[in-house]
Amino acid sequence: MIVKIILVGLLIFMIVNLFMAMRVMMKNDPNGQPMSKYIGRRVLTSVCIVLIILLAVALDLIHLNPRPY
Repeated sequence: MIVKIILVGLLIFMIVNLFMAMRVMMKNDPNGQPMSKYIGRRVLTSVCIVLIILLAVALDLIHLNPRPY
């Protein structure tokens, strides 16, 4: 259960960074924060999510659906 809560928290963090990058893109302020900072956080968060899912499956903390149809 805690793994799922962590994953949902990371997904929310990724969406927040997406909107923060959009705000920076819309401002177009050359002296402000670079948009790549927020996009980089999204990529790092995505990598963390995939690693947590793979680790949770390997440790049998979450179960994959055996029949997806």
